[in-house]
Amino acid sequence: MDQTSDKQPVAFVTGASSGFGLLTSVVLAGEGYRVLASMRNLNNKGRLEAVAKEAGVTDRIEIVQLDVTDFSAVETVIQDVIRRYGRIDLLVNNAGYAAGGFTEELAVEEWGRQFETNFFGLVAVTKAVLPSMRERRSGKIVNISSISGRIGFPSMGPYVASKFAVEGFSESLRLEMLPYGVHVVLIEPGSYKTDIWSKGLGAVTIHPNSPYAKEMKAILKYVNQVADTAPAPDEVIRQIVQVAKSPYPKLRYPVGKGVKLGIVLKHVLPWKWWERMMTKRLWEGK
Repeated sequence: MDQTSDKQPVAFVTGASSGFGLLTSVVLAGEGYRVLASMRNLNNKGRLEAVAKEAGVTDRIEIVQLDVTDFSAVETVIQDVIRRYGRIDLLVNNAGYAAGGFTEELAVEEWGRQFETNFFGLVAVTKAVLPSMRERRSGKIVNISSISGRIGFPSMGPYVASKFAVEGFSESLRLEMLPYGVHVVLIEPGSYKTDIWSKGLGAVTIHPNSPYAKEMKAILKYVNQVADTAPAPDEVIRQIVQVAKSPYPKLRYPVGKGVKLGIVLKHVLPWKWWERMMTKRLWEGK
């Protein structure tokens, strides 16, 4: 077993090569955690290494190769970490991407890939840590969801569906694990400056003869406007750290401008009003 002090908590973060995962890894290390920062492709570790060095926490971060869709590798990697460090106190399930496009034009295989990463990968990593957390009667599992896990948006069906699935899974798992002292938490960010939109909707090709060409152009324009004005994700990272430190965290933490209001309005307004408001906002730019 590694010589990590029993007082030094251990965190495992997925999708740590960029965005929330990268920043969470560095900030948790700064808070005194031994961080296992995992990523699918170790060729992408340069950014994390640079930010960790600048923050002076390189010695507290260990970069681990893990593709969350390789379920046998997930079990092997997690068990190796527990063997070496004795436990995982905090799991941050951040790995994911956004697949965009209109449902009619998206191959079923694309939906499968979206769920393999965003949902089944998250379930696999979570299952791997549960026995140890249950036996120790201690641990936190933080699932990075999205406002898209509470509110559906056109042209984002696979991503929205995968995040709705994460929400339902997290609710069920929370109730299963509370008697064992394990807290399951959902972080639900709005729009922030990360790579997810450029990798997702930004990669969508609009075919001139598509029946949805006009709508897709309007959505991409809206998304680009949101991305241009989106703040840095510091608020999300602070919320994750706060949850990590809290002895009894809540299930859900919506984070970001307009996120809480949007969730409330969706549930209190008549659905027809909500539809009208959403379609005007997207299609008419109002």
